Amino acid sequence: MPVNILSVRDLSISYNSIEALSSLFFDIERGDYVGLVGPNGSGKSTLVKSILGLVRPLKGTITLFGHPIDEFRHWNRVGYLPQKMHAFNPHFPSTVREIVTMGLISRKKFPRRIAKSDEAAITQMLELLNITDIAGKLIGELSGGQLQRVFIARALINEPELIILDEPTTALDPETRENFFSLMRDLNRERDTTIILVTHDVGTIGAYASKLLYLDKKVIFYGSFDEFCFSDTMSKFFGSSSQHIICHKH
Repeated sequence: MPVNILSVRDLSISYNSIEALSSLFFDIERGDYVGLVGPNGSGKSTLVKSILGLVRPLKGTITLFGHPIDEFRHWNRVGYLPQKMHAFNPHFPSTVREIVTMGLISRKKFPRRIAKSDEAAITQMLELLNITDIAGKLIGELSGGQLQRVFIARALINEPELIILDEPTTALDPETRENFFSLMRDLNRERDTTIILVTHDVGTIGAYASKLLYLDKKVIFYGSFDEFCFSDTMSKFFGSSSQHIICHKH
C-alpha cells in the first residue's frame, strides 16, 4: 500500500493579514517525484518553509513521516537545498570536500567523527555531482554553478528519504541543468527517494517528475503529468499553449 511521506490538510498561512496560502489539501507518497510550480508570489517558498517547520500555519495541519510537524524530530530523513545561498559566507575558509563533509557531520551524534565508510560516501558524492576535480578548492573560488553542485552534494550526502529543492537549477548552465534533473530522476527511481522540486522550468520538469503540483495560493492542479496533459479542464484554465509547454517533453 502507498505510504504517505507528507500530508497537508486545510493549510492556510497569512503574512500581516494577507493570505499567502489558502486551504491546501494534498498527500505526497513514498517514491513520488513532485514538480512544484506556479507564478511568482504563488506561495511555493512559503509552502516549503511550512513543511520544514519554519512558518506556522494560520490553520490546518502538516504531517511528515506520520508525525505532526511540531513534533517531528528526525530531520536527518530530510535533505533541503534553499533557493538563496547568499547567506553563506563565500570567504569561509573551507574546501569543497569539507563543505560536503559538514552535511554528514551535522547529522552525527557526539563524538562527531568521520569513519572510513564516510570517506567513501563523500568521495562517491563528489563523483556523482562531478566536483571531484574541485574538491580541494576553497568555496570562494567557485562559480555559481559549481557552488550549487557543492550544496546539492551536501544536501544528498546523508541519503535522505525526502529531498526538498527550492529552485535548484537557477545558477546552472543548460548542460549541467539537464544532468541535475537526470541525477534527481535516478535517485528517485533507484533509491526510491521522495523529491519535491520547486522550479520555474516547467518545460523541463515534465520530462522527469512523476507528478505536478501547480500552486497559486491554492492548489490549482495536483496529479500525474498524463492527467494534466489530457485534462480539458486544465487546458481551459492554463490555455493550450501553456499546457503544451509543460507537456511537450513528457
